[in-house]
Amino acid sequence: MSLPLEGLSAIVTGAGRGLGRAEALELARLGAAVVVNDYGQPGRDGSGAASAAPAEEVAAEIRRAGGRAVAHLGDIADFETARALIDLAVAEFGKLDVLVNNAGILRDRMVFSMSEEEWDSVIRVHLKGHFNTTHFAAVHWRTRAKAGEAGVYGRIVNTSSEAFLAGSAGQPNYAAAKGGIVGLTTSTALALARYGVTANAICPRARTRMTEDVFAGFAEPTAEGDLDPLSPEHVAPLVGYLASPAAAGVNGQLLVVHGGMVAIVDRPRVAAKFDTAKEAFTYEELDGLLTPHYASRPAGETFAASEVLGLKKG
Repeated sequence: MSLPLEGLSAIVTGAGRGLGRAEALELARLGAAVVVNDYGQPGRDGSGAASAAPAEEVAAEIRRAGGRAVAHLGDIADFETARALIDLAVAEFGKLDVLVNNAGILRDRMVFSMSEEEWDSVIRVHLKGHFNTTHFAAVHWRTRAKAGEAGVYGRIVNTSSEAFLAGSAGQPNYAAAKGGIVGLTTSTALALARYGVTANAICPRARTRMTEDVFAGFAEPTAEGDLDPLSPEHVAPLVGYLASPAAAGVNGQLLVVHGGMVAIVDRPRVAAKFDTAKEAFTYEELDGLLTPHYASRPAGETFAASEVLGLKKG
């Protein structure tokens, strides 16, 4: 019996460690040939010297297991590097079928303390990085379709975050970038559907180098040898599914995933609606409508995805 991704090729960015590594290994396990991209910097804030070692180690692990993989050292926030990454997949495997955007950095600070550089660097790696690879992958698929190739296959899986859904006080740059990724995903999904391409985004919870302090004390293994409920291995199967032919009908979606749970996030819905009694609203009328509405809600109530989706400490 053939594997779900047999004959397909994939790129995973930021795949030298953590979540990206787990995703690359899962895609390979399902039969895909994988380009393992990573810039290899040791600091989760993007600091330190670039190194090919993390990507090469993951690619070697895939090959030892009988799969096909090549490593790519590069900063995907650089436009030409992203072009070269897509070109590498085509040169090595004949075409590109799956793009998983995962690479990112953290530079946390409260909004009143954040520097311009801290803002720009996170937006650059996350949001611009997602755009760069998406752009060149989209050009690749559209060119093939325009040339008359039948059955063009394309899957994009982007990485957003619950920091976008619920807010994160010390991460205005990260939350903004992750929100932007959702917008990029839905726009891409609409633009590329005609070419046989889908684009979806996930909000993963995983204990990695980037999040180890965030999830310290949360949902830890109860016994030695148990799989960590926040292990990246809980996230990777969803990426494999979204990359597969089985997910042909899934497009423009946002899914939260962690520890044996997948939640499909609806588009924003209208919670309440008010119409003016006159030709246009006045301040007084809005005060009379909106102030009582918000006063009826519990003090300090906000949308807390961590509560809604069951993240508990201890």
